Amino acid sequence: MTKARATGVLARPGDTIGILGGGQLGRMLAMAAADLGLDVHVLTPEQDSPASRVAKRTWVAPFDDRDALREFAASVCVATIEFENVPVDAVDLIEDEGVPVRPNGETLSRAQDRLAEKTFFREIGIEPANFARIDHPDKIQSELTRLGGAGVLKSRFAGYDGKGQVRLKGDNIMPYPAWTEVGAKPAILEAWVEHAGEISVIAARTAEGEFLPFDPPENDHSGGILRRSAFPASASPAVIAEAKRLTKRLADELNYVGVLALELFITKDGGLLANEFAPRVHNSGHWTQDACFTGQFEQHIRAVCGWPLGDASRHSDGEMLNLLGVAANDWEKHLAEGAKLHLYGKRRAVDGRKMGHITRLKPRA
Repeated sequence: MTKARATGVLARPGDTIGILGGGQLGRMLAMAAADLGLDVHVLTPEQDSPASRVAKRTWVAPFDDRDALREFAASVCVATIEFENVPVDAVDLIEDEGVPVRPNGETLSRAQDRLAEKTFFREIGIEPANFARIDHPDKIQSELTRLGGAGVLKSRFAGYDGKGQVRLKGDNIMPYPAWTEVGAKPAILEAWVEHAGEISVIAARTAEGEFLPFDPPENDHSGGILRRSAFPASASPAVIAEAKRLTKRLADELNYVGVLALELFITKDGGLLANEFAPRVHNSGHWTQDACFTGQFEQHIRAVCGWPLGDASRHSDGEMLNLLGVAANDWEKHLAEGAKLHLYGKRRAVDGRKMGHITRLKPRA
Protein backbone atom coordinates (compact mmCIF):
# COMPACT_ATOMS: atom_id res chain seq x y z
CA MET A 1 0.00 0.00 0.00
CA THR A 2 1.37 3.39 -0.96
CA LYS A 3 1.74 6.21 1.48
CA ALA A 4 -1.06 8.06 -0.33
CA ARG A 5 -3.49 5.16 0.22
CA ALA A 6 -2.39 4.74 3.83
CA THR A 7 -3.26 8.35 4.68
CA GLY A 8 -6.60 8.23 2.84
CA VAL A 9 -5.38 10.46 0.00
CA LEU A 10 -6.05 8.71 -3.32
CA ALA A 11 -4.47 11.28 -5.65
CA ARG A 12 -1.95 14.03 -5.16
CA PRO A 13 -1.17 17.06 -7.34
CA GLY A 14 0.44 15.74 -10.50
CA ASP A 15 -1.53 12.48 -10.39
CA THR A 16 -4.31 11.50 -12.77
CA ILE A 17 -7.98 10.99 -11.94
CA GLY A 18 -10.64 9.49 -14.20
CA ILE A 19 -14.10 10.71 -15.19
CA LEU A 20 -16.71 8.39 -16.70
CA GLY A 21 -18.78 10.52 -19.06
CA GLY A 22 -17.90 13.39 -21.35
CA GLY A 23 -20.66 15.98 -20.98
CA GLN A 24 -20.64 19.44 -19.46
CA LEU A 25 -20.45 18.17 -15.89
CA GLY A 26 -17.35 16.17 -16.80
CA ARG A 27 -15.92 19.26 -18.46
CA MET A 28 -16.40 21.43 -15.37
CA LEU A 29 -15.06 18.70 -13.10
CA ALA A 30 -11.98 18.39 -15.30
CA MET A 31 -11.41 22.13 -15.17
CA ALA A 32 -11.69 22.12 -11.38
CA ALA A 33 -9.25 19.21 -11.20
CA ALA A 34 -6.77 21.07 -13.39
CA ASP A 35 -6.92 24.05 -11.02
CA LEU A 36 -5.84 21.65 -8.25
CA GLY A 37 -2.86 20.37 -10.23
CA LEU A 38 -4.43 17.09 -11.32
CA ASP A 39 -4.51 15.54 -14.77
CA VAL A 40 -7.78 14.07 -16.03
CA HIS A 41 -8.57 11.07 -18.21
CA VAL A 42 -12.09 10.71 -19.62
CA LEU A 43 -13.93 7.65 -20.92
CA THR A 44 -17.03 8.42 -22.96
CA PRO A 45 -18.91 6.94 -25.91
CA GLU A 46 -19.20 10.41 -27.43
CA GLN A 47 -16.86 11.74 -30.11
CA ASP A 48 -15.61 15.31 -29.59
CA SER A 49 -17.27 15.56 -26.17
CA PRO A 50 -17.17 18.76 -24.08
CA ALA A 51 -15.04 17.08 -21.39
CA SER A 52 -12.57 15.57 -23.84
CA ARG A 53 -11.46 18.99 -25.03
CA VAL A 54 -10.18 19.95 -21.57
CA ALA A 55 -8.83 16.53 -20.55
CA LYS A 56 -5.31 15.17 -20.96
CA ARG A 57 -6.54 11.94 -22.57
CA THR A 58 -9.84 10.48 -23.70
CA TRP A 59 -10.99 6.95 -24.40
CA VAL A 60 -13.87 7.07 -26.89
CA ALA A 61 -15.51 3.75 -26.17
CA PRO A 62 -18.86 2.35 -25.04
CA PHE A 63 -19.23 1.69 -21.34
CA ASP A 64 -19.35 -2.05 -21.99
CA ASP A 65 -15.92 -2.12 -23.66
CA ARG A 66 -14.10 -4.08 -20.98
CA ASP A 67 -10.66 -3.69 -22.55
CA ALA A 68 -11.04 0.09 -22.71
CA LEU A 69 -12.29 0.17 -19.12
CA ARG A 70 -9.27 -1.80 -17.94
CA GLU A 71 -6.86 0.50 -19.82
CA PHE A 72 -8.64 3.50 -18.38
CA ALA A 73 -8.49 2.08 -14.86
CA ALA A 74 -4.78 1.36 -15.16
CA SER A 75 -4.13 5.02 -15.99
CA VAL A 76 -5.81 6.69 -12.98
CA CYS A 77 -5.59 6.74 -9.18
CA VAL A 78 -9.30 7.23 -8.53
CA ALA A 79 -12.36 7.69 -10.73
CA THR A 80 -15.72 9.41 -10.58
CA ILE A 81 -18.82 9.76 -12.75
CA GLU A 82 -20.41 12.80 -14.34
CA PHE A 83 -23.90 11.37 -14.73
CA GLU A 84 -25.83 8.72 -12.88
CA ASN A 85 -26.61 6.45 -15.83
CA VAL A 86 -23.09 5.10 -16.20
CA PRO A 87 -23.66 1.32 -16.14
CA VAL A 88 -23.04 -0.23 -12.74
CA ASP A 89 -21.10 -3.05 -14.41
CA ALA A 90 -18.56 -0.53 -15.73
CA VAL A 91 -18.06 0.98 -12.28
CA ASP A 92 -17.72 -2.45 -10.70
CA LEU A 93 -15.12 -3.53 -13.27
CA ILE A 94 -12.97 -0.49 -12.54
CA GLU A 95 -13.17 -1.17 -8.80
CA ASP A 96 -12.28 -4.82 -9.46
CA GLU A 97 -9.12 -3.47 -11.07
CA GLY A 98 -8.22 -1.87 -7.73
CA VAL A 99 -9.28 1.70 -8.54
CA PRO A 100 -11.87 3.31 -6.23
CA VAL A 101 -14.87 4.85 -7.99
CA ARG A 102 -16.72 7.54 -6.07
CA PRO A 103 -19.71 7.25 -5.96
CA ASN A 104 -19.76 3.46 -6.19
CA GLY A 105 -21.96 1.04 -8.08
CA GLU A 106 -24.31 0.40 -5.17
CA THR A 107 -25.21 4.09 -5.01
CA LEU A 108 -25.69 4.26 -8.78
CA SER A 109 -28.02 1.26 -8.74
CA ARG A 110 -30.33 3.14 -6.37
CA ALA A 111 -30.24 6.35 -8.39
CA GLN A 112 -30.80 4.65 -11.75
CA ASP A 113 -34.10 3.01 -10.77
CA ARG A 114 -36.79 5.43 -9.64
CA LEU A 115 -38.64 2.67 -7.82
CA ALA A 116 -35.52 1.64 -5.89
CA GLU A 117 -34.82 5.31 -5.15
CA LYS A 118 -38.27 6.04 -3.71
CA THR A 119 -38.30 2.79 -1.75
CA PHE A 120 -34.88 3.63 -0.29
CA PHE A 121 -36.08 7.10 0.70
CA ARG A 122 -38.86 5.58 2.78
CA GLU A 123 -36.58 2.99 4.33
CA ILE A 124 -34.28 5.71 5.71
CA GLY A 125 -37.00 8.12 6.86
CA ILE A 126 -37.13 10.52 3.89
CA GLU A 127 -40.70 10.84 2.65
CA PRO A 128 -41.27 11.07 -1.13
CA ALA A 129 -44.55 11.78 -2.88
CA ASN A 130 -46.82 8.74 -2.91
CA PHE A 131 -45.97 6.37 -5.75
CA ALA A 132 -46.97 3.12 -7.40
CA ARG A 133 -45.09 0.54 -9.41
CA ILE A 134 -46.41 0.22 -12.96
CA ASP A 135 -45.45 -2.90 -14.91
CA HIS A 136 -48.39 -2.84 -17.33
CA PRO A 137 -50.57 -0.05 -18.75
CA ASP A 138 -53.74 -1.67 -17.39
CA LYS A 139 -52.65 -0.64 -13.87
CA ILE A 140 -52.26 3.06 -14.66
CA GLN A 141 -55.88 4.26 -14.23
CA SER A 142 -56.58 2.40 -10.99
CA GLU A 143 -53.30 3.53 -9.41
CA LEU A 144 -53.84 7.10 -10.58
CA THR A 145 -57.23 7.11 -8.89
CA ARG A 146 -55.71 5.67 -5.71
CA LEU A 147 -53.05 8.42 -5.73
CA GLY A 148 -55.64 11.19 -5.92
CA GLY A 149 -56.42 11.47 -9.63
CA ALA A 150 -53.33 13.37 -10.75
CA GLY A 151 -49.76 12.23 -11.18
CA VAL A 152 -46.70 11.82 -13.34
CA LEU A 153 -45.92 8.55 -15.10
CA LYS A 154 -42.15 8.13 -15.40
CA SER A 155 -39.91 5.47 -16.85
CA ARG A 156 -38.07 3.73 -14.05
CA PHE A 157 -34.76 3.87 -15.86
CA ALA A 158 -32.69 6.42 -17.83
CA GLY A 159 -34.99 9.44 -17.67
CA TYR A 160 -33.62 12.98 -17.30
CA ASP A 161 -34.62 16.61 -18.00
CA GLY A 162 -38.29 15.73 -18.38
CA LYS A 163 -37.67 12.88 -20.82
CA GLY A 164 -39.47 9.59 -20.29
CA GLN A 165 -42.37 11.07 -18.35
CA VAL A 166 -45.91 12.29 -18.90
CA ARG A 167 -48.38 14.08 -16.64
CA LEU A 168 -51.77 12.42 -16.15
CA LYS A 169 -55.00 13.72 -14.66
CA GLY A 170 -58.58 12.52 -14.47
CA ASP A 171 -60.74 9.42 -14.57
CA ASN A 172 -60.66 8.89 -18.33
CA ILE A 173 -57.01 8.88 -19.29
CA MET A 174 -55.63 6.91 -22.22
CA PRO A 175 -53.18 4.51 -20.57
CA TYR A 176 -51.67 2.89 -23.64
CA PRO A 177 -50.45 6.14 -25.30
CA ALA A 178 -49.05 7.22 -21.91
CA TRP A 179 -47.29 3.87 -21.56
CA THR A 180 -45.82 4.26 -25.05
CA GLU A 181 -44.64 7.78 -24.25
CA VAL A 182 -42.49 6.52 -21.36
CA GLY A 183 -40.98 3.80 -23.52
CA ALA A 184 -43.43 0.93 -22.90
CA LYS A 185 -41.09 -0.28 -20.16
CA PRO A 186 -41.27 -0.62 -16.36
CA ALA A 187 -42.50 2.65 -14.91
CA ILE A 188 -43.45 4.42 -11.72
CA LEU A 189 -46.48 6.61 -11.15
CA GLU A 190 -45.91 9.48 -8.73
CA ALA A 191 -48.73 11.46 -7.16
CA TRP A 192 -48.87 15.08 -8.27
CA VAL A 193 -47.63 17.39 -5.51
CA GLU A 194 -49.26 20.82 -5.24
CA HIS A 195 -46.22 22.50 -3.78
CA ALA A 196 -45.27 25.96 -2.58
CA GLY A 197 -41.75 25.75 -3.97
CA GLU A 198 -38.85 23.55 -4.96
CA ILE A 199 -35.43 23.58 -3.37
CA SER A 200 -32.34 21.41 -3.62
CA VAL A 201 -29.54 20.69 -1.21
CA ILE A 202 -26.15 20.22 -2.81
CA ALA A 203 -23.66 18.84 -0.33
CA ALA A 204 -20.29 17.13 -0.09
CA ARG A 205 -19.34 14.19 2.10
CA THR A 206 -15.90 12.71 2.68
CA ALA A 207 -14.96 9.07 3.23
CA GLU A 208 -14.49 9.92 6.90
CA GLY A 209 -18.08 11.21 7.15
CA GLU A 210 -17.51 14.97 7.11
CA PHE A 211 -20.66 16.55 5.65
CA LEU A 212 -20.75 20.07 4.25
CA PRO A 213 -23.88 21.45 2.52
CA PHE A 214 -24.22 24.54 0.39
CA ASP A 215 -27.07 26.96 1.05
CA PRO A 216 -30.09 25.51 -0.82
CA PRO A 217 -31.27 27.37 -3.92
CA GLU A 218 -34.89 27.81 -4.96
CA ASN A 219 -35.50 26.20 -8.35
CA ASP A 220 -37.88 26.89 -11.23
CA HIS A 221 -38.58 24.11 -13.73
CA SER A 222 -40.49 24.14 -17.00
CA GLY A 223 -41.07 21.09 -19.17
CA GLY A 224 -39.01 19.04 -16.75
CA ILE A 225 -35.91 21.19 -17.32
CA LEU A 226 -34.36 23.46 -14.72
CA ARG A 227 -34.57 27.06 -15.94
CA ARG A 228 -33.48 29.11 -12.92
CA SER A 229 -31.96 28.69 -9.47
CA ALA A 230 -32.16 31.63 -7.08
CA PHE A 231 -29.93 31.77 -4.04
CA PRO A 232 -30.57 31.85 -1.20
CA ALA A 233 -33.98 30.16 -1.17
CA SER A 234 -36.83 32.10 0.39
CA ALA A 235 -37.87 29.17 2.60
CA SER A 236 -37.92 29.54 6.37
CA PRO A 237 -34.83 28.71 8.43
CA ALA A 238 -36.68 25.68 9.86
CA VAL A 239 -37.38 24.28 6.38
CA ILE A 240 -33.78 24.89 5.30
CA ALA A 241 -32.44 23.15 8.40
CA GLU A 242 -34.72 20.15 7.83
CA ALA A 243 -33.71 19.93 4.17
CA LYS A 244 -30.05 19.81 5.16
CA ARG A 245 -30.79 17.20 7.83
CA LEU A 246 -32.53 14.96 5.31
CA THR A 247 -29.64 15.31 2.87
CA LYS A 248 -27.15 14.35 5.55
CA ARG A 249 -29.29 11.31 6.38
CA LEU A 250 -29.21 10.31 2.70
CA ALA A 251 -25.45 10.82 2.35
CA ASP A 252 -24.69 8.93 5.56
CA GLU A 253 -26.97 5.99 4.70
CA LEU A 254 -25.29 5.69 1.30
CA ASN A 255 -21.84 6.06 2.88
CA TYR A 256 -21.45 8.56 0.09
CA VAL A 257 -18.20 10.18 -1.03
CA GLY A 258 -18.35 13.28 -3.24
CA VAL A 259 -21.04 15.83 -4.04
CA LEU A 260 -24.68 14.84 -4.29
CA ALA A 261 -27.97 16.69 -4.60
CA LEU A 262 -31.38 16.06 -3.05
CA GLU A 263 -34.33 17.76 -4.77
CA LEU A 264 -37.27 18.55 -2.48
CA PHE A 265 -40.79 19.91 -2.81
CA ILE A 266 -41.97 22.34 -0.15
CA THR A 267 -45.61 21.45 0.47
CA LYS A 268 -48.36 23.99 1.08
CA ASP A 269 -48.21 23.28 4.83
CA GLY A 270 -44.44 23.79 5.00
CA GLY A 271 -43.42 20.15 4.90
CA LEU A 272 -40.86 18.53 2.62
CA LEU A 273 -41.24 15.70 0.12
CA ALA A 274 -38.27 14.25 -1.71
CA ASN A 275 -38.41 14.34 -5.49
CA GLU A 276 -35.14 12.64 -6.44
CA PHE A 277 -31.45 12.58 -5.67
CA ALA A 278 -28.48 12.86 -7.99
CA PRO A 279 -25.18 11.13 -7.10
CA ARG A 280 -23.10 13.81 -8.76
CA VAL A 281 -22.60 17.53 -9.11
CA HIS A 282 -25.91 19.12 -10.04
CA ASN A 283 -27.31 21.74 -12.39
CA SER A 284 -28.95 23.59 -9.50
CA GLY A 285 -25.51 23.94 -7.90
CA HIS A 286 -23.70 25.53 -10.85
CA TRP A 287 -23.90 28.94 -9.20
CA THR A 288 -21.65 27.77 -6.36
CA GLN A 289 -18.50 28.14 -8.45
CA ASP A 290 -19.20 31.90 -8.69
CA ALA A 291 -20.98 32.64 -5.42
CA CYS A 292 -19.20 30.43 -2.88
CA PHE A 293 -15.65 30.28 -1.60
CA THR A 294 -15.46 26.67 -2.83
CA GLY A 295 -17.77 25.61 -5.65
CA GLN A 296 -19.37 22.20 -6.10
CA PHE A 297 -16.92 21.03 -8.78
CA GLU A 298 -13.81 21.70 -6.72
CA GLN A 299 -15.55 20.28 -3.66
CA HIS A 300 -16.34 17.05 -5.49
CA ILE A 301 -12.74 16.63 -6.67
CA ARG A 302 -11.49 17.24 -3.13
CA ALA A 303 -13.82 14.62 -1.66
CA VAL A 304 -13.13 12.03 -4.35
CA CYS A 305 -9.38 12.40 -3.94
CA GLY A 306 -9.51 12.24 -0.14
CA TRP A 307 -8.57 15.89 0.38
CA PRO A 308 -10.00 18.25 3.01
CA LEU A 309 -13.22 19.96 1.95
CA GLY A 310 -13.21 23.68 1.24
CA ASP A 311 -15.28 26.50 2.70
CA ALA A 312 -18.76 26.10 1.17
CA SER A 313 -20.15 29.36 2.53
CA ARG A 314 -21.75 31.84 0.16
CA HIS A 315 -20.29 35.31 -0.35
CA SER A 316 -22.96 36.55 -2.80
CA ASP A 317 -26.68 36.34 -3.54
CA GLY A 318 -28.04 36.00 -7.05
CA GLU A 319 -29.46 33.67 -9.64
CA MET A 320 -28.30 31.07 -12.14
CA LEU A 321 -30.05 30.81 -15.51
CA ASN A 322 -29.64 27.92 -17.92
CA LEU A 323 -28.93 28.83 -21.54
CA LEU A 324 -30.98 26.40 -23.60
CA GLY A 325 -30.58 25.94 -27.34
CA VAL A 326 -30.01 29.15 -29.31
CA ALA A 327 -30.29 31.25 -26.13
CA ALA A 328 -26.54 30.70 -25.84
CA ASN A 329 -26.10 32.90 -28.90
CA ASP A 330 -26.73 35.91 -26.66
CA TRP A 331 -23.42 35.38 -24.85
CA GLU A 332 -22.14 38.90 -25.70
CA LYS A 333 -25.22 40.51 -24.18
CA HIS A 334 -24.82 38.54 -20.97
CA LEU A 335 -21.17 39.54 -20.69
CA ALA A 336 -22.02 43.18 -21.33
CA GLU A 337 -24.59 43.05 -18.54
CA GLY A 338 -21.99 41.79 -16.08
CA ALA A 339 -23.11 38.16 -15.78
CA LYS A 340 -20.66 35.33 -15.25
CA LEU A 341 -20.79 33.25 -18.42
CA HIS A 342 -20.15 29.52 -18.68
CA LEU A 343 -20.46 27.86 -22.10
CA TYR A 344 -20.08 24.10 -22.43
CA GLY A 345 -18.41 23.86 -25.83
CA LYS A 346 -21.23 21.90 -27.45
CA ARG A 347 -21.10 22.09 -31.23
CA ARG A 348 -24.82 22.11 -32.01
CA ALA A 349 -27.65 24.04 -30.39
CA VAL A 350 -30.86 22.02 -30.11
CA ASP A 351 -34.11 23.25 -28.58
CA GLY A 352 -34.02 22.44 -24.85
CA ARG A 353 -30.36 21.40 -24.89
CA LYS A 354 -28.23 22.88 -22.11
CA MET A 355 -25.57 24.91 -23.91
CA GLY A 356 -24.35 26.89 -20.93
CA HIS A 357 -25.44 28.99 -17.99
CA ILE A 358 -25.00 32.45 -16.56
CA THR A 359 -24.76 33.54 -12.95
CA ARG A 360 -25.86 37.00 -11.88
CA LEU A 361 -24.38 38.07 -8.57
CA LYS A 362 -25.21 40.77 -6.06
CA PRO A 363 -23.89 41.51 -2.58
CA ARG A 364 -25.09 39.12 0.08
CA ALA A 365 -28.00 40.54 2.03
